Amino acid sequence: MQDKTVEDITYRTVNGINLLGRLYRPDCTGPTPFIIDVHGGAWGSGDRLNNQIIHQNFVKHGIGVFALDFRLSSQIQFPGPVQDTNYGIRWFKANASTLGIEISKIGGLGSSSGAQQMGLIALQPKEKVYVDREPSLEGVDAQVDFFIACWPILDPLARYQMAKKSGKERLVDAHRAYFADEDAMSVGNPFMVLERGEATHLPPMVIIQGEADENVDHFRANLFSESYRAVGGSIELHKFPGQPHTFVTNDPENPASKEALQKLNGFIFSQVG
Repeated sequence: MQDKTVEDITYRTVNGINLLGRLYRPDCTGPTPFIIDVHGGAWGSGDRLNNQIIHQNFVKHGIGVFALDFRLSSQIQFPGPVQDTNYGIRWFKANASTLGIEISKIGGLGSSSGAQQMGLIALQPKEKVYVDREPSLEGVDAQVDFFIACWPILDPLARYQMAKKSGKERLVDAHRAYFADEDAMSVGNPFMVLERGEATHLPPMVIIQGEADENVDHFRANLFSESYRAVGGSIELHKFPGQPHTFVTNDPENPASKEALQKLNGFIFSQVG
């Protein structure tokens, strides 16, 4: 009998590209919290396996995961990958019973650049720009019950400006590959969505951020948290001194990584009730 505890499933085919999601089913019965994960990689690299350390931790604690591939910046620019994210959430909700899954709550996880994508969906789940029409998904929205952001890019314009100023050409090139211009970096910008009063949904949030992150200014997490609270959102911010970008997945045995995973587990269970 085939083991379907971990299973790769095609959730979308677009322009001849098959997009896979990796489904992790925890060993438990009844309604289960599930996380939809969008990986990082500066929008141009990586895949659904990037955050396996986090996925395995969740499953061990009775939390399911559906980790998405999406079109990379070499295949399509913004907003295409955000449309894939939106589609993936709706597809998962619509097909849960077919997959033999009973969802109690559904959360979004975005790490690094993936937080830009998931952040837009978390704040604007019904924004038409991000919703590709699909008859089989009519009446299903992409709203999530909570949002997890790990070492997140929540203000891509500020990150682009930081990268230019500090001579980080790889990051500059990644932004230019994904976004058409700086105006697009402002539109596809979760922080600016809050500042402009465009958020239509404010799910409870948690941010995990290392203070030695050279990929994104760590104080941006503080600014986002302040703005989120100012518009009425509930958010936890956990910062880790001395920790770099992607510290949890790069060094899972690090005490700070273990603490961060415990914080994530605790946050999820606080949302499930």
